[in-house]
Amino acid sequence: MLLYAATIFVSAFLLFLVQPVMAKQILPWFGGSATVWTTCLVFFQTALLAGYTYADWTVRRLAPRRAVLLHVALLAASLAVLPIVPGDRWKPAGDENPSWLILGMLAFTIGLPYFLLSTTSPLAQAWFARRFPSASPYRLFALSNLASMLALLGYPFLLEPWSATRGQAVGWSLGYVAFAALCAAAGFASLRGASARHVPAGWQGGGHGLPLPVTDPAHDDPPPAARQLLWCTLAATASILLLAVSNHITQNIASVPLLWIVPLALYLLTFILTFDGTGWYRRDIVLSTTAAVLGVMAWTLADPSLTHELEIQVGVFCTGLFLACMFCHGELTRIKPSPRFLTRFYLMISLGGAVGAVLVGILAPLLLPAHFELPAGLVLCGLLLLWQVRRDYPLFGVLGLASLAVTVGCAIWGTTEFYRGAISVSRNFYGVLRVQEADEGSANHRRSLIHGTILHGNQYLDPVLRRQATTYYTKTSGVGRALESLHPRTQPLRVAVIGLGTGSLAVYGAKGDTYRFYEINPDVVDLARRDFSYLADSEANVETALGDARLVLEREPAQGFDLLAIDAFSSDSIPVHLITREALAIYLKHVKPDGLIAFHVTNRFLDLVPVVDALAKAHGLAATWIEDSGEAAIASRSDWVLLSRDAKRLAAPLVAEVAQPLRSRDDWRLWTDDFNNLVQVLK
Repeated sequence: MLLYAATIFVSAFLLFLVQPVMAKQILPWFGGSATVWTTCLVFFQTALLAGYTYADWTVRRLAPRRAVLLHVALLAASLAVLPIVPGDRWKPAGDENPSWLILGMLAFTIGLPYFLLSTTSPLAQAWFARRFPSASPYRLFALSNLASMLALLGYPFLLEPWSATRGQAVGWSLGYVAFAALCAAAGFASLRGASARHVPAGWQGGGHGLPLPVTDPAHDDPPPAARQLLWCTLAATASILLLAVSNHITQNIASVPLLWIVPLALYLLTFILTFDGTGWYRRDIVLSTTAAVLGVMAWTLADPSLTHELEIQVGVFCTGLFLACMFCHGELTRIKPSPRFLTRFYLMISLGGAVGAVLVGILAPLLLPAHFELPAGLVLCGLLLLWQVRRDYPLFGVLGLASLAVTVGCAIWGTTEFYRGAISVSRNFYGVLRVQEADEGSANHRRSLIHGTILHGNQYLDPVLRRQATTYYTKTSGVGRALESLHPRTQPLRVAVIGLGTGSLAVYGAKGDTYRFYEINPDVVDLARRDFSYLADSEANVETALGDARLVLEREPAQGFDLLAIDAFSSDSIPVHLITREALAIYLKHVKPDGLIAFHVTNRFLDLVPVVDALAKAHGLAATWIEDSGEAAIASRSDWVLLSRDAKRLAAPLVAEVAQPLRSRDDWRLWTDDFNNLVQVLK
């Protein structure tokens, strides 16, 4: 019993631990985009489906000895890909499809190990049942779920704050070697038990995270195609909501493991509770609360006044995800088949999970102009609820119909609000962009670029204001004062900006100057040139470099910039890899000895000033903080931190007159490429 318990515990722990470990390693390569995580989930769900299929095939089609020998051979082969550290050859050049690149990298880096981990729970239970025919494997199953939850919840609180990213990958790889040895031993041990070609018909085993039904249905008829389709649809709906809610939460805060793991943990918890067989799924309670919460989620999504209420957004959508998944997975337990068809049951569930992941992670960015998959998932869940109660609960049918009406109405409301004033909408791997016009016909007639839900720049169309910097870039902002402080000068300026937006900073360019913008999103470049005129109107020579700024700067020779501004945001989420010790070293390579580096740290939720202060101290740089209240009509409140090797640069009157000392937090660990902790910087 101990051998099988250890094998299943270690495999389940590693299966879920590898997900944030891998995603965090590659996140910097793709601009810190929240879509990195959802793309990773597509791979994990699909690999899990492949693992279930393999387990079913080997148990039912191969003789025990041949099945074990095949599995041990695959385990030995999988050791060749360790450690799970992606090679530099997978770094994007800037012109490829990021989703396919991520999927390819995951397949080559962890594909075989992850596939074998996903097969372990059903295989080990089959081996255990063959070795001990009279014993129940259910306790092993509970142990598997416990290990999964420990891995998920332990990562952001116990592992990430104390261990470097590469160290996490190496440690996981050592754990996998131990797992491979345990799994091989368990397989060979099973051959010493009762000899059988197939698992007994009454054995109830299943894939990881999916406890098996304890009771048989009243009949033993083969499940019709419609029933199998319903299994798949319920599982797919839960998967759609998992990925869509994860996207919604992370795009406005930061793409970090903590915000990845909370929705995934809730999703897994509903599997544990509903399939436990001890009465956690109280249908009358879950149906009524789910009907109510679907409407609340749809309202919260549609109401623009709630968009940036962090506590409400996280609370509503995490609670709603839990209840919606309780409904989907609880209904799966109600319509489970006879034990003869359990393999098909779990294959359809895993197929639904993979389909939901592909719909949100791959197809939605290609087919939908905005993040409409979340309201679509809410409507689909409402339809399923209404379908499931149509006969059994007439009263709940009325409640479900009302919930569906509210959900659909709020989805229409939210879509109308989204398109209000929009003259252009585009979506790709890096998010959703809108260009909106407001106050047409007045002196305040302006165009705005919105990424996700965050304003990324305005341009007023009145001829008097057309060539004035606005929002976070006015002359009273930190970057505006830094640029103005460089005058008078005898040589043309070379200025670099990481993050193009509308190109607002180009208005500061004079004849002979060079303004070089680094931008990862090709749609931003197109919109800045087509719908805004900052770049075209600038007197400076304007250049754009496409790709992740760090990767591009790493490949370029020293540029000799007078000022380099780090102004990259994905909605309101910061790309963490642009604010580390190693990143600052790259910036220093490209600025002149007396040049300036300006970090834009305006953020609703994160206090990044102490982080930049620690970076400045680590490199021995002078630093100052400029907080602009944005009182002018065309200005927005902003925070900029200016750094320089030459303290005299920060003593210029325009800077010194408003400068503030940086807030220091000596108890915070320095951010590096191997370590960051966004939990501690939450406001």
